[in-house]
Amino acid sequence: MPPPRTPFLAVDAVIIGKDGRSVILIRRLNPPFKDYYALPGGFVEVGERLEDALKREVREEAGLEVEVERIIGIYDEPNRDPRGHVVTVAYLCREVGGELKASTDAKDAKRVAIEELANIKLAFDHEKILKDAEALGVWK
Repeated sequence: MPPPRTPFLAVDAVIIGKDGRSVILIRRLNPPFKDYYALPGGFVEVGERLEDALKREVREEAGLEVEVERIIGIYDEPNRDPRGHVVTVAYLCREVGGELKASTDAKDAKRVAIEELANIKLAFDHEKILKDAEALGVWK
């Protein structure tokens, strides 16, 4: 594949658990960061709105339906993804339906207590995204 002429675009979801003290993570099935935990998310398809891509990726990876509450931030560090320059928009979401279960490129999907996050090795820059979410006061 020839090098892209522009960065790839992705979305990531910070889904706060119904208890207000947990977050949904998936365990990656494929490289890069195979077997690491990550926020549900992925690449935006051509012709797709960002929020539609986010909802599709969450449904595909974690089996959940979500409602988008707000943007947490835009993450554009050129080396944040070993596959190349990927810019992601991270959203704060709330769970509105579905059943938590791993699918497509996720090996596992689970709720993780906020207190446990320090013990989990996260893929990409997802630790930074979660810290930025915390700075917004999202945990109860």
